[in-house]
Amino acid sequence: MIQLAHPSYLWLFLIFIPIIVWYVFKHRGAYPSLGVSTASSPFTKMGRPFKQYALHGIFVLRLAALGCLIVALARPQSSGAWSTSKTEGTDMVIALDISSSMLARDFKPDRLEAAKKIAAKFITGRENDNMGLVVFAGEAFTAVPMTTDRTALVTYVESLNRGMLEDGTAIGDGLATSINRIKDGKAKSKSIILLTDGSNNTGIVSPLMAAEIAHKEGIKVYTIGVGTNGTALYPQLDYAGRIEFAPQEVVIDETTLKKISDITGGKYYRATGNKVLQNIFAEIDRLEKSEIDVRHFSHTDDHYMPWALAALGLLLLELILRQTWLRTTP
Repeated sequence: MIQLAHPSYLWLFLIFIPIIVWYVFKHRGAYPSLGVSTASSPFTKMGRPFKQYALHGIFVLRLAALGCLIVALARPQSSGAWSTSKTEGTDMVIALDISSSMLARDFKPDRLEAAKKIAAKFITGRENDNMGLVVFAGEAFTAVPMTTDRTALVTYVESLNRGMLEDGTAIGDGLATSINRIKDGKAKSKSIILLTDGSNNTGIVSPLMAAEIAHKEGIKVYTIGVGTNGTALYPQLDYAGRIEFAPQEVVIDETTLKKISDITGGKYYRATGNKVLQNIFAEIDRLEKSEIDVRHFSHTDDHYMPWALAALGLLLLELILRQTWLRTTP
């Protein structure tokens, strides 16, 4: 559909009226006439030469060029249009435990680095989702609010390290913070992926209370317990304050994590190694698909250039005619 970006410029066509009136009055007596006796009948039958009429064509060409310029100024353009297509997308928050125990080396190179790498790959693959990132240890905070900016999310995930928060494992606070981030989302499907390697030992909100809130808000929680079966090398400080690693029993509060997922309609997973964790994220990726309507807007295209070129062409034609066939002498 063609429309004008500046239709008010069409009012400039009104200047044609005074220009035409001026031209008529100027040329009314421009050509001399000769009185001839009626006795000379051959002369009375002679009309004006065609070239005299053709000279008025110069004026018409000039008006046409001016008209083309006015239309070009009004900027004719094909209007854009909204179209709707179906795609898959959800609102999702990743809640990641960054407590010191996440440095345990039953994953390669450790739990935190493995989780960061796999989470970053997961984020990159969810192109149509609105996603956020919450991190927790002894406390919780929103690292990245809900966004579709994959680069910002991945960049922040890769920058995570132990020591950003007070140590501890506040699973309930991490879940509650995630709920606050996602509850007002517009997608039909809302989910939280909560990844931890321990038991709730601090914080204000209990994990099960947070799970009940998530359930009321229609948010599914996928919980992932990170840690091998048996023992793992855990970090601990020596007498000089340096980190050293020693074998220690892996203890994960799977009961609470299972209850969280059961209450919210999600699912609990146990990740015992890098490959298993990668498979877990792949399964969640398959489960969390929701069809949504995405509106696209096609931009407008300007079509003023043909009118501008037409004006230039008409002016050149006038110039050529004036210098050749319609050339006049003073």
